[in-house]
Amino acid sequence: MTMALTRSFKETVQARAKKDRAFRAALLSEGVEALLQGDVDTGKSVLRDYINATIGFETLAERSGISAKSLMRMFSPSGNPQAANLFTVIALLQESERVALEVRVERA
Repeated sequence: MTMALTRSFKETVQARAKKDRAFRAALLSEGVEALLQGDVDTGKSVLRDYINATIGFETLAERSGISAKSLMRMFSPSGNPQAANLFTVIALLQESERVALEVRVERA
């Protein structure tokens, strides 16, 4: 079960993300890791917070060719993003943040 975040918490996350590059990279990584672990709701929520705190949906729309409205819907709690759109967004977010996420195989 995912708890709704309070507005002040979201504002705190956004303020820190604006100032702290390492925090932004960790937030992006956390969102993608959640998706890879099958926790789609958490992954979308973290990535939505990341987008709001950094590039913004309008700029992401311009760069991706996906409308801002569609992007917001993709990352909403009820959104169901297509894989191609999701990977396009993740690639653009990495480019914007100037990081390269990688997948490692670890034995459970």
